[in-house]
Amino acid sequence: MDTMLAGRFHLDSRKFAVEEVPIPVPGPGEVLIEVKAAGVCLSDVHLLDGSLVPLFATSDTITVGHEVSGVIHTLGPDLRRGLPVGTRVTLEAGKTCGTCAGCVRRRPCTQMLTAGIDYDGGWAEYVVVREDTLIPIPDSLPFDQAAIIPDAVSTPYAAVVATAGVRAAQSVGVWGVGGVGAHNVRLARLVGAAPIIAVDPLLSARERALAFGADLALDPAAPDFADQVRAATGGRGLDFAFDCAGVPAVRDQAASVLGLGGSLILVGITPRPLTIAEGLTFNYLQKQVRGHYGGFPESVSELVRLTAAGRLDLAPSITDHIPLVDAADAVSRLENKIGDPIRLILVP
Repeated sequence: MDTMLAGRFHLDSRKFAVEEVPIPVPGPGEVLIEVKAAGVCLSDVHLLDGSLVPLFATSDTITVGHEVSGVIHTLGPDLRRGLPVGTRVTLEAGKTCGTCAGCVRRRPCTQMLTAGIDYDGGWAEYVVVREDTLIPIPDSLPFDQAAIIPDAVSTPYAAVVATAGVRAAQSVGVWGVGGVGAHNVRLARLVGAAPIIAVDPLLSARERALAFGADLALDPAAPDFADQVRAATGGRGLDFAFDCAGVPAVRDQAASVLGLGGSLILVGITPRPLTIAEGLTFNYLQKQVRGHYGGFPESVSELVRLTAAGRLDLAPSITDHIPLVDAADAVSRLENKIGDPIRLILVP
């Protein structure tokens, strides 16, 4: 067999289709992965609807998908790590370009390339990856749960523990309890944040937030919204507000209920301008705004260890399994919130 199915996005025509393409061949320092599971992320939806534009696309046509797990199928030449064929792995969602200081720091930079956006990802039967993006996973970790770690879980994990640096007993608000926000709630609870206030206009999302560990779940349109936040925090306001929705109105509301020295963490992405309507009190209370993007390489390894140790159960995060050939339907379900999914998983 020389061909495979892959979900391909044509950048010029902005058309997406599952197509038959040649199985890629790994080059030096690369391996071929047989894909077992691939997550459907809101970033994928934004790519296909045109609101997310690849900055460093390596081709006119890209295989979508940056949440991927599988097994090593074929080894390329000049490998260093010694991982054998058959090793169960999940893949980091991005890689450095190899030409800047960010590669030394192993932190996101302006030349950080994202799988499924800048180069071919894993909505396919097979995918070629650089060996340094492989994270081995234990037999006890199912492929569907492992697949979502590199973004849906590692993005809020890095936001909580690194960008924000949340400590035990600090108050946290999470706006938008979807695929990323639901995990933001769980991870804030994991590090001991209290109270945790989830904010979402959907009743089902608020109920999910409570099940995932929020202490309070609020409708952002509630007339006494600010009063409820003040009451829950003993009048202090929030230490951290995480915008997981990427919506300007969210950022205004979140900033307004921050307390002294509080920080607004921008987790959700949007091409729209950042505006904060608050005036003098923003300065007086020494509030901050911090940008955040994705996870760090160590985030994935740490999360794999946490799940293997039983500290984090990702089974409730898997909403449904969908055949790869129906990828367009999965995108539509997520875009239109049909069934209020946390994570949909494509299975080749």
